[in-house]
Amino acid sequence: MTQTQPSLESRYARGQRALAKIDGQAGAQVVASLADIAPDFARYLIEFPFGDIYCRPGLDLRSREIASIAALAALGNAAPQLKVHIAAGLNVGLTRDEIIEILIQMSVYAGFPAALNGLFVAREVFATHAANDHAPE
Repeated sequence: MTQTQPSLESRYARGQRALAKIDGQAGAQVVASLADIAPDFARYLIEFPFGDIYCRPGLDLRSREIASIAALAALGNAAPQLKVHIAAGLNVGLTRDEIIEILIQMSVYAGFPAALNGLFVAREVFATHAANDHAPE
């Protein structure tokens, strides 16, 4: 089944909006970190995953982040990206307990090392989020 984008908004603008909503400042930092080495790749990152895929109507953002967290944890070699997506999961309404359960579930399909690595990444993200939650505005 094919789903099309009803909006005439550009892929880039749609992607920027989605990236800001999902990843907040972390997404902008990833894009900015590519400016000096691969600005075209930064544009692709905004247009394709965020402008095209994340904006599709088939899944809500919570479900997309569950899938992203599970996939990145299962890879076992994507800790920086997993950090961003665990934070994004919190941003779109996942609870810490739900994220922990996603990572525990990965022990069945990706093995205990991948699940352990994911849990250690989650601990770091949760600590950062707790510090940011208590930071003065």
